[in-house]
Amino acid sequence: MTDPAAQELAALLARTALGDRVAFAALYRAASSKLFGVSLRIVRERPLAEEVLQDSFVNIWNHAADYAVARSAPLTWMTAIVRNRSLDIVRRTREEPDVDDQLTNALADDRAGPARDAQERADAHSIRDCLAELEGDQRQTIALAFYHGLSHSELAGHLRKPIGTVKTHIRRGLLRIRDCLARMGVTA
Repeated sequence: MTDPAAQELAALLARTALGDRVAFAALYRAASSKLFGVSLRIVRERPLAEEVLQDSFVNIWNHAADYAVARSAPLTWMTAIVRNRSLDIVRRTREEPDVDDQLTNALADDRAGPARDAQERADAHSIRDCLAELEGDQRQTIALAFYHGLSHSELAGHLRKPIGTVKTHIRRGLLRIRDCLARMGVTA
């Protein structure tokens, strides 16, 4: 190797392999701008290129002893590390959807919100007021059916009334509730 810059980089890599932090800092200053440019051309986003550069220099620090002068120039060896890491990042970002987008989509609830909550409370008050207007038998039958989940036959057994009477109470009660809610301006 006759290029003085390449010889300097090779010497810095050799000292870095021995754990010399000063040599590693000098190596970073000498090669980082070129390596950053390589990464930026591949990933096309400055933050990603910065991430690649950092990961690559950690890799260079950890594997400086693997560099062989006979096999390639030092900048070529480091460029291969940066290039491979950049391509890994490009593949990862292409294959995986953005985590923030996934989280936002998973957490977003179009039904939630203060306006919706206030409307639901107002509707609940309206339903309660309309239930109060029903006759006692209708109110009791509807309450047992909707709040306790009793079927028509279970209601008939519980109330000791014929199933036809239970069905009539429910049907008439629901019609009265519908009319009451319409008078209040509540729509379904």
